[in-house]
Amino acid sequence: MSLTGIGEIANLASNIANKFFPDKSQEEKDALALQIQQMTLASQERQGQAEVNKAEASNTSIFVAGWRPFVGWVCGSAFAWTFILAPMVSYATAIAGHPVALPALDLSQLSPVLMGMLGLSISRTVEKVNGIKAGH
Repeated sequence: MSLTGIGEIANLASNIANKFFPDKSQEEKDALALQIQQMTLASQERQGQAEVNKAEASNTSIFVAGWRPFVGWVCGSAFAWTFILAPMVSYATAIAGHPVALPALDLSQLSPVLMGMLGLSISRTVEKVNGIKAGH
């Protein structure tokens, strides 16, 4: 503390002025630091998932390494049935004079699983819009 108190008054005035008129360069630095932190966390998350993927892929157990192919085949089969096979079978049986009522699959719960497996999520779209390359 100085004898005149001018230094403390100047600091107080500076702090008040910064609250009403913040330094734009400091705001930009803070925003950039936040963006770097978010990118670092996202990169660490992807790296961790890559390690999990490697461990799963190297495992010989069907219960560890086989769930993704199983889910992929189930999703693919459901989509093939719904959009290719069922319409063709319905059309063929109708032409033959023996129309059949085939079961319709509810794909509303299956679609998000398949889209997630294929990587077709909104996060990847956002990355593309922002110019972020996959895996970086």
